[in-house]
Amino acid sequence: MNALNTRQPLATHGLLSLVIPCHNEESVIESTHDRLLQVLTKIGMRFEIIYIDDGSRDDTLARLEHIAAHDDRAHVIALARNFGQQSAMSAGLAHSHGDAVVIIDADLQDPPEVIEEMVRLWRSGIDVAYGRRRSRDGETRFKLITASLFHRLFARLVPHPIPIDTGDFKLIDRAVVDAVCALPEKRRYLRSLVSWTGFRHEPVWYDRQARTAGVTKYNVRRLLMLAADALLISSDAPVRLTWVASLTLGVIGLIAAGKACLFPVDSVSISLAALVAVVGLLGSMQTAAVAIVGEYVVRTYREAQGRPAWVVRRAMNGSRRQGSTGDARAA
Repeated sequence: MNALNTRQPLATHGLLSLVIPCHNEESVIESTHDRLLQVLTKIGMRFEIIYIDDGSRDDTLARLEHIAAHDDRAHVIALARNFGQQSAMSAGLAHSHGDAVVIIDADLQDPPEVIEEMVRLWRSGIDVAYGRRRSRDGETRFKLITASLFHRLFARLVPHPIPIDTGDFKLIDRAVVDAVCALPEKRRYLRSLVSWTGFRHEPVWYDRQARTAGVTKYNVRRLLMLAADALLISSDAPVRLTWVASLTLGVIGLIAAGKACLFPVDSVSISLAALVAVVGLLGSMQTAAVAIVGEYVVRTYREAQGRPAWVVRRAMNGSRRQGSTGDARAA
């Protein structure tokens, strides 16, 4: 039986889960819930909305508790501290029960109305319907250029196919969710992991909107850290590129040394200067290589420690899988 025939009965009787990581979103979270209800009611499936409070320091958690108290379809997972967006999303996936799961941010920059098209694709047999940004309103030219460059560079360096111009906004079939949750690593980059699992992917094009309330949680420093984290988690390319660069500089150094020995004296000073420059660059490259390898070693050590990716302080309003620690495989 193909996926289309299997999912036809789920069109109305299946369960759709929404996973929404939240961090300091008090100014928008109630509007987000109201808008989600409008969209989900039109889709016609049973649904649950799982909010993960990732250690918010404002009134986000209190407002989520208020929402859950008045809507038994809303579930709130309060993490013990800020574990980061990737861990918050992983916690939401581990606590979800739906036949399909949608991940969407709480800030309404990704329009919830797109979910309807994602569900349509899922019903037709697609396993992952991911949002692909046609435009990004309200963002600086610097952010647009750097994001575009990162997505394209990341797609070339990762050993498995990964779509560009995407974020975490996507619908994932239960089989994909279970496959991701079964993976043993604690430090995750979900955009890469979902693509790594394979299955059938299809884009849903949309225009990303500007923030109507609140502020972005990602400054330049955090964006750089996220980019480095994503690359180190998903690929061994940094080590390979360092090796290639070191080899290239070594060859240039040999050429400069040979020229200094074989050509007349008047060119020796130029060749020696080039040789000194290459030696300096090679030394810097070696230091960078040691740092990169050290980073991989530290990450291996942290994985070996076996600490959970998140810790749940409390779960409210009927989250039936209530665990205190973040092992997605056990949830």
